[in-house]
Amino acid sequence: MRGVRLGLPIFLGYVPVGAAFGVIATTIGFSALQAVVCSATALAGAGQFIALNLMKEGAGVVAVVAATTVVNLRYVLFGATLSPHLKGMPLASQALLAFTLTDETFAVNVSDRRTGASSGASMAGVGAIAWTGWVAGTAAGALAASLIGDPSRWGVDFAMPAMFTALLIALAEDRKQMVVAACAALLAVGLPALASVGIAIPSSWLIVIASMGAATLGAVVLR
Repeated sequence: MRGVRLGLPIFLGYVPVGAAFGVIATTIGFSALQAVVCSATALAGAGQFIALNLMKEGAGVVAVVAATTVVNLRYVLFGATLSPHLKGMPLASQALLAFTLTDETFAVNVSDRRTGASSGASMAGVGAIAWTGWVAGTAAGALAASLIGDPSRWGVDFAMPAMFTALLIALAEDRKQMVVAACAALLAVGLPALASVGIAIPSSWLIVIASMGAATLGAVVLR
Protein backbone atom coordinates (compact mmCIF):
# COMPACT_ATOMS: atom_id res chain seq x y z
CA MET A 1 0.00 0.00 0.00
CA ARG A 2 2.92 2.32 0.59
CA GLY A 3 4.02 1.69 -3.00
CA VAL A 4 0.50 2.38 -4.23
CA ARG A 5 0.57 5.75 -2.47
CA LEU A 6 3.96 6.56 -4.00
CA GLY A 7 2.67 5.57 -7.44
CA LEU A 8 -0.57 7.55 -7.27
CA PRO A 9 0.89 10.52 -9.21
CA ILE A 10 1.90 8.05 -11.94
CA PHE A 11 -1.68 6.74 -12.01
CA LEU A 12 -3.00 10.28 -12.43
CA GLY A 13 -0.56 10.90 -15.28
CA TYR A 14 -1.13 7.57 -17.01
CA VAL A 15 -4.92 7.83 -17.22
CA PRO A 16 -4.97 10.73 -19.73
CA VAL A 17 -1.95 9.46 -21.67
CA GLY A 18 -3.43 5.96 -21.78
CA ALA A 19 -6.69 7.50 -22.99
CA ALA A 20 -4.76 9.20 -25.78
CA PHE A 21 -3.34 5.83 -26.79
CA GLY A 22 -6.81 4.26 -26.74
CA VAL A 23 -8.24 7.01 -28.94
CA ILE A 24 -5.40 6.91 -31.47
CA ALA A 25 -5.39 3.09 -31.58
CA THR A 26 -9.08 2.89 -32.40
CA THR A 27 -8.81 5.62 -35.03
CA ILE A 28 -6.29 3.53 -37.00
CA GLY A 29 -8.38 0.35 -36.85
CA PHE A 30 -7.89 -1.31 -33.45
CA SER A 31 -10.96 -2.55 -31.64
CA ALA A 32 -11.42 -1.33 -28.08
CA LEU A 33 -10.52 -4.82 -26.80
CA GLN A 34 -7.35 -4.95 -28.89
CA ALA A 35 -6.23 -1.55 -27.60
CA VAL A 36 -6.80 -2.59 -23.98
CA VAL A 37 -5.02 -5.93 -24.42
CA CYS A 38 -2.08 -4.12 -26.02
CA SER A 39 -1.70 -1.82 -23.01
CA ALA A 40 -2.34 -4.59 -20.49
CA THR A 41 0.36 -6.85 -21.93
CA ALA A 42 2.94 -4.29 -23.07
CA LEU A 43 2.88 -1.31 -20.65
CA ALA A 44 5.35 0.60 -22.82
CA GLY A 45 4.01 4.08 -23.48
CA ALA A 46 6.50 5.53 -25.95
CA GLY A 47 6.97 2.13 -27.60
CA GLN A 48 3.23 1.72 -28.06
CA PHE A 49 2.82 5.17 -29.61
CA ILE A 50 5.73 4.53 -31.96
CA ALA A 51 4.18 1.20 -32.95
CA LEU A 52 0.91 2.98 -33.76
CA ASN A 53 2.71 5.54 -35.92
CA LEU A 54 4.51 2.79 -37.84
CA MET A 55 1.30 0.83 -38.36
CA LYS A 56 -0.45 3.98 -39.55
CA GLU A 57 2.32 4.46 -42.12
CA GLY A 58 1.86 0.86 -43.31
CA ALA A 59 5.08 -0.58 -41.84
CA GLY A 60 5.45 -4.35 -41.62
CA VAL A 61 5.70 -6.47 -38.50
CA VAL A 62 9.52 -6.62 -38.61
CA ALA A 63 9.86 -2.84 -38.76
CA VAL A 64 7.41 -2.37 -35.87
CA VAL A 65 9.15 -4.95 -33.68
CA ALA A 66 12.61 -3.58 -34.49
CA ALA A 67 11.70 0.03 -33.75
CA THR A 68 9.90 -0.71 -30.49
CA THR A 69 12.72 -3.03 -29.38
CA VAL A 70 15.34 -0.32 -29.87
CA VAL A 71 13.25 2.30 -28.09
CA ASN A 72 12.58 -0.03 -25.16
CA LEU A 73 16.22 -1.13 -24.75
CA ARG A 74 16.51 1.52 -22.04
CA TYR A 75 14.59 -0.85 -19.78
CA VAL A 76 17.58 -3.18 -19.79
CA LEU A 77 19.61 -0.42 -18.13
CA PHE A 78 16.76 0.35 -15.72
CA GLY A 79 16.53 -3.30 -14.71
CA ALA A 80 20.29 -3.56 -14.25
CA THR A 81 20.20 -0.51 -11.98
CA LEU A 82 17.48 -1.94 -9.75
CA SER A 83 18.56 -5.59 -9.73
CA PRO A 84 21.30 -5.26 -7.05
CA HIS A 85 18.60 -4.14 -4.61
CA LEU A 86 16.50 -7.26 -5.25
CA LYS A 87 18.95 -9.98 -4.24
CA GLY A 88 17.23 -12.96 -2.69
CA MET A 89 13.88 -12.21 -4.34
CA PRO A 90 12.41 -15.17 -6.27
CA LEU A 91 12.91 -14.99 -10.03
CA ALA A 92 9.15 -14.96 -10.65
CA SER A 93 8.77 -11.90 -8.43
CA GLN A 94 11.63 -10.16 -10.21
CA ALA A 95 9.97 -10.93 -13.54
CA LEU A 96 6.74 -9.33 -12.31
CA LEU A 97 8.61 -6.19 -11.26
CA ALA A 98 10.37 -6.16 -14.65
CA PHE A 99 6.99 -6.25 -16.39
CA THR A 100 5.84 -3.13 -14.52
CA LEU A 101 9.11 -1.27 -15.12
CA THR A 102 8.52 2.03 -16.93
CA ASP A 103 10.32 5.36 -16.99
CA GLU A 104 8.03 6.69 -14.28
CA THR A 105 8.02 3.65 -11.98
CA PHE A 106 11.81 3.50 -12.29
CA ALA A 107 12.08 7.16 -11.32
CA VAL A 108 9.88 6.71 -8.25
CA ASN A 109 11.59 3.48 -7.13
CA VAL A 110 15.10 4.85 -7.58
CA SER A 111 14.20 7.98 -5.62
CA ASP A 112 12.67 5.80 -2.91
CA ARG A 113 15.73 3.55 -2.90
CA ARG A 114 17.98 6.55 -2.24
CA THR A 115 16.12 7.10 1.03
CA GLY A 116 16.64 3.44 1.96
CA ALA A 117 12.90 2.81 2.28
CA SER A 118 12.25 0.93 -0.97
CA SER A 119 11.48 -2.80 -0.98
CA GLY A 120 10.26 -5.39 -3.44
CA ALA A 121 6.75 -5.03 -2.05
CA SER A 122 6.70 -1.25 -2.42
CA MET A 123 8.01 -1.56 -5.98
CA ALA A 124 5.19 -4.00 -6.71
CA GLY A 125 2.70 -1.47 -5.35
CA VAL A 126 4.11 1.28 -7.56
CA GLY A 127 3.95 -1.01 -10.58
CA ALA A 128 0.40 -2.18 -9.83
CA ILE A 129 -1.09 1.31 -9.56
CA ALA A 130 0.81 2.44 -12.67
CA TRP A 131 -0.47 -0.54 -14.68
CA THR A 132 -4.01 0.12 -13.48
CA GLY A 133 -3.87 3.75 -14.59
CA TRP A 134 -2.45 2.89 -18.00
CA VAL A 135 -4.99 0.16 -18.74
CA ALA A 136 -7.94 2.11 -17.32
CA GLY A 137 -6.97 5.15 -19.36
CA THR A 138 -6.64 3.07 -22.52
CA ALA A 139 -10.05 1.52 -21.96
CA ALA A 140 -11.66 4.92 -21.39
CA GLY A 141 -10.06 6.40 -24.48
CA ALA A 142 -10.90 3.43 -26.70
CA LEU A 143 -14.53 3.36 -25.60
CA ALA A 144 -14.98 7.12 -25.91
CA ALA A 145 -13.07 7.51 -29.19
CA SER A 146 -16.24 8.01 -31.22
CA LEU A 147 -17.28 10.86 -28.93
CA ILE A 148 -13.86 12.51 -28.86
CA GLY A 149 -13.27 12.49 -32.60
CA ASP A 150 -9.92 13.81 -33.78
CA PRO A 151 -7.66 13.50 -30.69
CA SER A 152 -5.26 16.19 -31.93
CA ARG A 153 -7.95 18.79 -31.21
CA TRP A 154 -7.43 18.13 -27.51
CA GLY A 155 -3.64 18.20 -27.62
CA VAL A 156 -3.25 14.52 -26.70
CA ASP A 157 -0.33 14.21 -29.11
CA PHE A 158 1.63 16.36 -26.65
CA ALA A 159 0.89 14.11 -23.68
CA MET A 160 3.99 11.93 -24.02
CA PRO A 161 6.46 14.79 -24.67
CA ALA A 162 5.03 16.58 -21.63
CA MET A 163 5.47 13.50 -19.43
CA PHE A 164 9.06 12.93 -20.56
CA THR A 165 9.88 16.62 -20.05
CA ALA A 166 8.60 16.38 -16.49
CA LEU A 167 10.77 13.27 -15.95
CA LEU A 168 13.83 15.05 -17.33
CA ILE A 169 13.39 17.99 -14.99
CA ALA A 170 12.89 15.69 -12.02
CA LEU A 171 15.80 13.32 -12.71
CA ALA A 172 18.56 15.39 -14.34
CA GLU A 173 21.16 15.74 -11.60
CA ASP A 174 24.02 17.64 -13.21
CA ARG A 175 25.18 19.68 -16.18
CA LYS A 176 26.41 16.62 -18.11
CA GLN A 177 22.97 15.05 -18.12
CA MET A 178 21.40 18.30 -19.29
CA VAL A 179 23.97 18.52 -22.10
CA VAL A 180 23.08 15.01 -23.29
CA ALA A 181 19.38 15.86 -23.14
CA ALA A 182 19.98 19.03 -25.16
CA CYS A 183 21.91 17.04 -27.77
CA ALA A 184 19.00 14.61 -28.09
CA ALA A 185 16.59 17.51 -28.55
CA LEU A 186 18.79 19.15 -31.21
CA LEU A 187 19.07 15.87 -33.12
CA ALA A 188 15.33 15.24 -32.98
CA VAL A 189 14.58 18.74 -34.24
CA GLY A 190 17.47 18.99 -36.70
CA LEU A 191 17.35 15.60 -38.43
CA PRO A 192 14.16 16.39 -40.40
CA ALA A 193 16.05 19.28 -42.01
CA LEU A 194 18.16 16.70 -43.88
CA ALA A 195 15.18 16.22 -46.18
CA SER A 196 16.19 19.48 -47.89
CA VAL A 197 19.36 17.76 -49.17
CA GLY A 198 17.60 14.58 -50.20
CA ILE A 199 18.05 12.56 -46.99
CA ALA A 200 14.57 11.82 -45.71
CA ILE A 201 14.40 10.05 -42.34
CA PRO A 202 11.05 8.47 -41.36
CA SER A 203 9.57 10.34 -38.42
CA SER A 204 9.18 7.11 -36.47
CA TRP A 205 12.97 6.67 -36.39
CA LEU A 206 13.83 10.17 -35.22
CA ILE A 207 13.43 9.39 -31.51
CA VAL A 208 15.56 6.26 -31.89
CA ILE A 209 18.40 8.01 -33.71
CA ALA A 210 18.28 11.05 -31.44
CA SER A 211 18.30 9.08 -28.18
CA MET A 212 21.05 6.65 -29.22
CA GLY A 213 23.12 9.39 -30.86
CA ALA A 214 22.99 11.64 -27.80
CA ALA A 215 23.74 8.76 -25.44
CA THR A 216 26.74 7.71 -27.54
CA LEU A 217 28.01 11.28 -27.70
CA GLY A 218 27.66 11.60 -23.93
CA ALA A 219 29.53 8.34 -23.32
CA VAL A 220 32.41 9.32 -25.61
CA VAL A 221 32.82 13.03 -24.80
CA LEU A 222 31.66 13.26 -21.19
CA ARG A 223 33.66 10.45 -19.68
